[in-house]
Amino acid sequence: MKGARETILEAVGETPLVKLQRVSAGLAADVFVKLEFLQPGGSMKDRLAIHLVDEAVERGKLERGGTIVEATSGNTGAGLAMVAAVRGYKSVFAMPDKVSHEKIAALRAWGAKVVLCPSSVEPEDPRSHFSLARRIADETPGAVLANQYFSQANARAYYKSLGPELFAQTGGEIDALVAGIGTGGTLTGAGRYLKEHKPACQLVAVDPVGSVYYDKFRSGRDTRAFAYKVEGIGEEFHPPSMDPKLIDEMVRVDDRECFSMARDLVRLEGLFCGGSSGAAVAGAIKYARARDRKENIVVVLPDGAAKYLSTVFNDEWMRDNGLLGGDGTVRDLLESKGGRAMITARPDDTVRHVVQTMKQHGISQLPVVGDNDRLFGIIAEVDVLRHLVTGEGHLDGTIEHLVESDYASVTPETRVDLLQGVLAEAKIALVTEGRRLVGLITKIDLIEYLSRHT
Repeated sequence: MKGARETILEAVGETPLVKLQRVSAGLAADVFVKLEFLQPGGSMKDRLAIHLVDEAVERGKLERGGTIVEATSGNTGAGLAMVAAVRGYKSVFAMPDKVSHEKIAALRAWGAKVVLCPSSVEPEDPRSHFSLARRIADETPGAVLANQYFSQANARAYYKSLGPELFAQTGGEIDALVAGIGTGGTLTGAGRYLKEHKPACQLVAVDPVGSVYYDKFRSGRDTRAFAYKVEGIGEEFHPPSMDPKLIDEMVRVDDRECFSMARDLVRLEGLFCGGSSGAAVAGAIKYARARDRKENIVVVLPDGAAKYLSTVFNDEWMRDNGLLGGDGTVRDLLESKGGRAMITARPDDTVRHVVQTMKQHGISQLPVVGDNDRLFGIIAEVDVLRHLVTGEGHLDGTIEHLVESDYASVTPETRVDLLQGVLAEAKIALVTEGRRLVGLITKIDLIEYLSRHT
């Protein structure tokens, strides 16, 4: 019949672009949102899923009746499960155990098998969902690993679909594309197309507190990942599916900002979108506020609210996880310290100078900064001790090779209740604004603050 699609897969793409009104009030920029949560499978990953399966078939890796295996936080799995249902494949997904019940139930509704894995382990750990997916694919006859994190097909999918669609929809009048980064394929794939056709277009990545991307972008150092609640964005390693050289700016948000904005988008704009969509818009507003100029900013809203009704949109869950109410922000904590001077070191300082500084001020670790207070890392007394005990170092050498990354970085807007979890795992929390170090918080600082506010 005229106007009908052959299958649901042909309905993927061509999602609406809508201007925000209330949550972006007061900004000089106009902020538009790309409603990818209206895709048939519920997320922007439908575009990727079709592309990954098509490439696997073309390469002869996936045959009729075969099995699609993937490590997923839910959305890529949903897209792949939808493709598998339409084309007659089987599907198996390894997922981190922090994902919502709705995502797991949706995959099983499509006929997929789901295996849950601990989310607090390293990607190389045999228990991680990455390792398990590889093992299942290796041990299952006729199976193929979709491999979204490690395949260049990821970015190609968005280069071929989302990029051209955005450019045509906006008539080329797009000044910045903002998206949360997980695999990074969406932003750098679509962004590459946009930059080829409009080189001035800025690509802005949004990363949650706890992920490794932000510190790598700001300081070039690999830092530890820490637990966070928002799903689908952020990562504990740097997947090759992303080209970081294309990213112009990166904005950090925390769980509370992500979820608060998601709830506002539903209640104030009527957009039934999820937590990672809230993250992207919160980041876009921070970016627009810092730029304070008339421009057109487009934000990708990856998935919908239906997958998070038991979490983000559940007051009891939010309260249990310290995401409603709270004890103030990092900025409040820093101000409560009464303007106490921050003591730092530089990469070219000598070991002797650092030892004297630690002894003089009675401290065991120092942030290390370069020009313009740009964060370089930290140095701790245990590193100095190890350096001297081995006999390979001396007091008049510089500390540059002793600087380490065992710290967490937060922003002044980070909530104190989130900071409690961060400092349970990290030695120290360094507070950054843009590329500048503006403060530091130790465990005793947090204890003193909480004791005054309890």
